[in-house]
Amino acid sequence: MNSFLIKAENIGLQINQRQILDNISLTINPGEILTLIGPNGSGKTSLVRVLLGLLDAKQGSLQKKDQLVIGYMPQKFHIDAVLPMSVRRFLQMANQVPLEEIEATAGSLGISSLLEQPVQSVSGGEFQRVLLTRALLRKPDLLVLDEPAQGVDINGQQQLYQLISKIRDDYGCGVLMVSHDLHLVMEATDQVLCLNTHICCTGHPEAVSKHPEYLKLFGSSLDGMAVYTHNHDHSHDFAADSEAPNCSSCEKNPLQKGHDHDHG
Repeated sequence: MNSFLIKAENIGLQINQRQILDNISLTINPGEILTLIGPNGSGKTSLVRVLLGLLDAKQGSLQKKDQLVIGYMPQKFHIDAVLPMSVRRFLQMANQVPLEEIEATAGSLGISSLLEQPVQSVSGGEFQRVLLTRALLRKPDLLVLDEPAQGVDINGQQQLYQLISKIRDDYGCGVLMVSHDLHLVMEATDQVLCLNTHICCTGHPEAVSKHPEYLKLFGSSLDGMAVYTHNHDHSHDFAADSEAPNCSSCEKNPLQKGHDHDHG
């Protein structure tokens, strides 16, 4: 039996004769947080769609664990402002599970007090926790988080990423997280893959944050920013953080015209 959740090898994707993804290989394992970073238009969203089976890559191979259950947290979720719906009802509509299970999961994410509130009335950070609860009610093997801290202030972001680490520990699921900025998710991730159509570099977060190709893409955005230290109180059997990441040339200009404009 395969131990991985998803294994992609040499994935290539072209849309309208444009190369969106080129020779992408990655493995997502149970209990591991893999963060996919890259500038807008780098192919992040397209890669996630391929991994979820929503896009068919014509090149490479994709293997998944048998009967893989995925919980997905979207970057944005629009709810009509006049729709009368409580947080509890919102969670019930997405998951046909006992009410006790909804209450227990909501309690583990600290949103029990929100269950009777109109879903439109909760704050951005609270709604992100609601969406996390919604995804977890599927009891996923793999939790996919698309820009989970979107619209959340810096303090809320730190709390949210700490919560994601706790979810991984408590539920034992693998996590695929999509982000623009490594320095914000450093503390909450085990492995990083930096994407710009192809893989620029991949490895442990502290090593990637110092790699020339990462700095070429994100260096100016790091001025004056502290990078959090990745430090869990448990072991994942990884090599030391000082290990150099795997890397390849990343000469493409992420701002040039003709790039993939999928906002991720």
